[in-house]
Amino acid sequence: QVQLAESGGGLVQAGGSLRLSCTASGRTASRFVIGWFRQAPGKEREWIASAHWSGGNTYYADSFKGRFTISRDNAKSTVDLQMNNLKLEDTAVYYCNAANFWGPGTQVTVSS
Repeated sequence: QVQLAESGGGLVQAGGSLRLSCTASGRTASRFVIGWFRQAPGKEREWIASAHWSGGNTYYADSFKGRFTISRDNAKSTVDLQMNNLKLEDTAVYYCNAANFWGPGTQVTVSS
């Protein structure tokens, strides 16, 4: 069993930045690949990026390359998603995922 929790969401103006964090607990958490996803109102959940919980290679959906960065923060023991140059269309609930486990999500709202 893995418990996931996202944090760092909020309201930001277009062009701004936010850093989301995913914490994981559970005996096997360190074995998982962590994925960040998002779901905008009326749209399907889409994959953004993935990284192994212990660090190493990262993977991105093409549409997020260059603006979003996934990374492991050893000090905080989190997998973070740095989001830069945010656009109105980035407004969504952001989730972290490990295998079949999901966090409750964190709302990101980008305003004009």
